[in-house]
Amino acid sequence: MNTMDEKLRILLCEDDESLGMLLRDYLQAKDYDADLCLDGEEGYRAFCKNRYDLCVLDVMMPRKDGFQLAKEIRMMNSDIPIVFLTAKNLKEDVFEGFRIGADDYITKPFSMDELVFRMEAILRRVRGRKSKDNQMFKLGIFTFDMQHQLLIRGDEKTKLTTKECELLTLLCKHVNDVLQRELALKTIWIDDNYFNARSMDVYITKLRKHLKADPRIEINNVHGRGYRLIIPDEETEE
Repeated sequence: MNTMDEKLRILLCEDDESLGMLLRDYLQAKDYDADLCLDGEEGYRAFCKNRYDLCVLDVMMPRKDGFQLAKEIRMMNSDIPIVFLTAKNLKEDVFEGFRIGADDYITKPFSMDELVFRMEAILRRVRGRKSKDNQMFKLGIFTFDMQHQLLIRGDEKTKLTTKECELLTLLCKHVNDVLQRELALKTIWIDDNYFNARSMDVYITKLRKHLKADPRIEINNVHGRGYRLIIPDEETEE
């Protein structure tokens, strides 16, 4: 039985429709919300449109194999857990899966109970790690409280909108490095079309206004790539 406090959403990609339906029904019986995709392209589209807590990917799939799909998923979300399913038992495949960033690797045939036990172990680890994550970012004279969507300066607190918060969080996680436009758009707006890109530009402008009280903080355009958040070095602050 799913021991998580809330219903978690699973992306299940398996090109064997019979097996996929069995796994989906079993996961749903264990109180997971599971979406079944029968090839890698379908899985990619589903991931772009929805938010998932864990991905279960068959390695050998038509149109886009599990390894390639995992690489593209990792570009959009570097933290989401990924479990590979494979009929192969070659060390090279196992190494490739873990090199890409797999959290686990299960060789067919396997018991569905084993898959669920492994998933729950991974989700417990991720949940524990996230609970310990620093939810506060120091941005010059500001403190960014990611969890409560607050930008704090002394006694003054500015409540950010959800998208402002999500965008500033991504910028903070890539601080002093380039946040790729495509990554930000697909993570926050799901689609990287023209209208969403213009919307993101508007939110960048809003964040600059929120942070303008500290002129040392910059959100720079990096032509053709994205944005770079630059913050003062704490060691140089008085």
